[in-house]
Amino acid sequence: MYDKAKNLDTAFQQLRQFCILWMLVCSGLSLFALYKTFAILQASERKVYILSSGKILEALAGDRKENLPVEARDHVRSFHQYFFTLDPDEKVINANIGKALYLADGSAKRLYDNLKENGYYAGVISGNISQQVTVDSVAVDIGSYPYYFRCQATQRIIRPTSITTRNLMTEGWLRNCSRSDNNPHGFLIERWRTLENKDLKVEAR
Repeated sequence: MYDKAKNLDTAFQQLRQFCILWMLVCSGLSLFALYKTFAILQASERKVYILSSGKILEALAGDRKENLPVEARDHVRSFHQYFFTLDPDEKVINANIGKALYLADGSAKRLYDNLKENGYYAGVISGNISQQVTVDSVAVDIGSYPYYFRCQATQRIIRPTSITTRNLMTEGWLRNCSRSDNNPHGFLIERWRTLENKDLKVEAR
């Protein structure tokens, strides 16, 4: 009788251990399934589908911090290309300057107003002058906000009789603002100023 009771007690303990082990395995599998489901859900939320010319394209949405330096440099590059690319056509000048002024604060507007008042743009039109800019490098410090930048570029001023190549160096700060069609990167250039703008060479045509 005693042996039967002992065997029964041993069997009960083994069954109890098996049930506990089975519950732990089931709980682990459930937690793993929940984790994988959450990970798949997050990955699917980052996918964006774009309809272009009747075709569906897949894109991935990312955190802005991952692309912050790239977006900041492109914002500065776009501003300088719009502001300094000129042709002897008032509509082209107004269109480019208009795009540039959406990307910067009043410091850029003041420079534009000064140049306009001094007859710079009228001289571009009357002299059949084209001005092109190539941004060589943009350094952005994202370690502190607002973000300081320095831009190094090369200007080519094409006149009917000569081509002047100039060095252009500017600096300023970037602050965050709302994204829009006119400002897709969501930055605004502040306290922008020219550090250096001197002739490198003049070639006769």
